[in-house]
Amino acid sequence: MRIHLQNPADDPLFDFSRAQWDAAVARASGPGDEHDVSIGRTSSDFTAAMTDAEALICDVSVIKAQFPHGMTIAAPRLKLLFVTNAGLDGLAPFDWLPPGTILMNNRGTHAVKSGEFGIMSVLMLASQVPAMVTNQRAGHWRKLWGAVLTGEPIAIVGLGSLGGAVARHAAGFGMAVTGVRANPAPHPHCARVIGTEGLDAVLPGTRFLVLACPLTDATRGMIDRRRLSLLPNGAGVVNIGRGELIDQDALCDSLDSGHLSGAVLDVFTPEPIPPGHRLWTTKNLIVSPHTAADDPATYNPVSLDLFFENLRAWRDGRPLPNRFDIARGY
Repeated sequence: MRIHLQNPADDPLFDFSRAQWDAAVARASGPGDEHDVSIGRTSSDFTAAMTDAEALICDVSVIKAQFPHGMTIAAPRLKLLFVTNAGLDGLAPFDWLPPGTILMNNRGTHAVKSGEFGIMSVLMLASQVPAMVTNQRAGHWRKLWGAVLTGEPIAIVGLGSLGGAVARHAAGFGMAVTGVRANPAPHPHCARVIGTEGLDAVLPGTRFLVLACPLTDATRGMIDRRRLSLLPNGAGVVNIGRGELIDQDALCDSLDSGHLSGAVLDVFTPEPIPPGHRLWTTKNLIVSPHTAADDPATYNPVSLDLFFENLRAWRDGRPLPNRFDIARGY
């Protein structure tokens, strides 16, 4: 198969290399010598490769640069497009996608890192680390007492690879885990799972709220000022999903007023946060610059393993595990 990997123009930390590709081929169950592979960086590399590429592996930034909205690049043989990001909401409305091309994301690549970051954030909130950081910046010596996680109620919105990993860790700490998702099917690490329509009833008893769902029309702005007010005094919020899931000004107001005890955010609107934005100075708020889910040492290898898993499924005529559902938005 003719496969092209296109590296972004300005993010060398996550570049694909020939060594990474060869190692992934060695891990894959099928032989690797049937693939004709190229790796590019420049626009001319991309254009040349698209004349005969059957599969393209790249990240969102490459798509935005090479597939402008309303236009499709001449890719007459392209069958598979594997995007090395989980959230593809920034690529909507997908009018750029070459006809007949199957779109995939790398859902699953982020699970281990996001799960560890998510439970770390909950532990920080339980130990009042955001408030300690605020006091440190102000030069205030003020003793704050943390609490153990055992028995504490946590609600996790979204139980995909990100939220499911957080739920696994939370259950390991003995927390009372409630999962919230569109399809309220049981989850092995949740004591209960409810549909998103039941979120209002859950919030008043939630000590920690973790947002780990994709951004869709249904989830955009779902945690608004009213829902933040439903949380009990002293609750904490973690967002590892998308910045648009939450009303940032309402969150900052809740922190400033003391209604919320702390928040750990990895995603924002916009990104990067502009200089002078109130997010930089809101008390008891930890800012992580959209790095919660990515480990440079494992990101590309895991993504390539997923690509080969999907390639095998495609060849066998089976459903592709990472096929992106444009209608659902994930």
